Amino acid sequence: SAWCEFNLLSWMREERQSRKLILVIVFIALLLDNMLLTVVVPIIPSYLYTVDDAAANMAKNHTVGSPHSPSATFQTIVSLYDNSVRVTSGGPMDSTHMPPGQTQATSPSTSGVTPHNSTQPDCPKADDQLLNENVKVGLLFASKATVQLITNPFIGPLTNRIGYQIPMFAGFCIMFLSTIMFAFSSSYTLLFLARSLQGVGSSCSSVAGMGMLASVYTDDEERGNAIGIALGGLAMGVLVGPPFGSVMYEFVGKTAPFLILAVLAVLDGALQLFILQPSKVEPESQKGSSLWSLMKDPYILIAAGSICFANMAIAMLEPALPIWMMQTMCPRKWQLGVAFVPASISYLIGTNIFGVLAHKMGRWLCSLIGMVLVGVSILCVPFAKNIYGLILPNFGVGFAIGMVDSSMMPIMGYLVDLRHVSVYGTVYAIADVAFCMGFALGPSTGGAIARSIGFPWLMTIIGIVDILFAPLCYFLRSPPGREEKMVRRDETRTSYQLTHKGTHGWLTFKHKITNIFFYIRYTFYSV
Repeated sequence: SAWCEFNLLSWMREERQSRKLILVIVFIALLLDNMLLTVVVPIIPSYLYTVDDAAANMAKNHTVGSPHSPSATFQTIVSLYDNSVRVTSGGPMDSTHMPPGQTQATSPSTSGVTPHNSTQPDCPKADDQLLNENVKVGLLFASKATVQLITNPFIGPLTNRIGYQIPMFAGFCIMFLSTIMFAFSSSYTLLFLARSLQGVGSSCSSVAGMGMLASVYTDDEERGNAIGIALGGLAMGVLVGPPFGSVMYEFVGKTAPFLILAVLAVLDGALQLFILQPSKVEPESQKGSSLWSLMKDPYILIAAGSICFANMAIAMLEPALPIWMMQTMCPRKWQLGVAFVPASISYLIGTNIFGVLAHKMGRWLCSLIGMVLVGVSILCVPFAKNIYGLILPNFGVGFAIGMVDSSMMPIMGYLVDLRHVSVYGTVYAIADVAFCMGFALGPSTGGAIARSIGFPWLMTIIGIVDILFAPLCYFLRSPPGREEKMVRRDETRTSYQLTHKGTHGWLTFKHKITNIFFYIRYTFYSV
């Protein structure tokens, strides 16, 4: 075993900075980042509802019991089953004459969610408190994307100056800290802060990772394949996160899934230290196009819009779907996360298939079909009557988003090569901004819309938006090259013509005479 370990370390030293190992590191970074992104999806709505419900009942019982029953006592019972806090009120002995020391655990004054056995579903009452969770959960989920949206314009130019290695490792450190905060935070404020801090780490990891892949995979087809594999890590994180979080929360507790992610993050950081050597500053050899010049490019804006609106669909589902299921389906806690499994599996399938196929069929066409399929699938979600009815619509949503992401991420690098300077940090910062806008506007506005007009109308709005945006992808069919390059080529041709003006005919005649001479000499020697 020691010999095998030595051989492994020797191979890793020899293969350091190889394209395959860089792809593995980016894959793992996106996997862990998106596991942390989605592991909270089934945990936070149920956890916040339990905490808020216990606090509301405690305040209500205290208000009712304090003025009239000075001797009333309150006992808090921590339920190891679902991490909820229950408040049990007791007062002076009345006509029931309960024995001394016996707790009124079964009295009507017991507050909190009634404990249930493993065969009973979670059926919270559909009151204003549950509807208000749409807004709170939506804002908490959107905080990560909002902070990432603000950070990305700074990370992109920073990678052009110092390279991709240091921001990549900084993203790992910040993500590890955010994971620890999630594990031990019990208040909404601390959870909000942990989610926001994750946005900074995600910005560093995603921008630096995608830029690194685009710089080492220079061929357009190879780049598309590599980015498709890296997005498979994103898909795997989205796939594993919700069921992993819901099962661990149901049977172990809130802290366990985040501690496991923290251990995995440490292993990823060790791999980055060994392979990438993030202490080195490696700026780009040429100055890239400015952020403003890329933002003015209409073709880049269309590609970014496709990423934004496609991912906004799943971003609106994340906070609103569990609460809608709690209102209409009475699911178990683990079912809140399992409902997202079809979308995660199909996203993994879509990114791997169309990472290769999109280059052959046309990335614009792949994205157009994906946008339409996102819209149609999202319109079908509210028609589900139980968790089994969500399988097909969620599968279609994930598969279609995989089509869009695996097409538009490579085309962002292609547009930079075609129309700008081939430095990729800034353009992938724009791509990540588009991704974050979807995950910032989706939960924040989606929660408010779901509260005001209902979940079905929310799905209708985003579905129609995706379908209406789809035809714009046609403009990416054959984007023109950059104007500066065409002007420079014309200037070079004009300069050549002016330099050889008057001699061009003579040079052509001389060239023909030379060819005739060599032909006669070759014929003579052959004879």
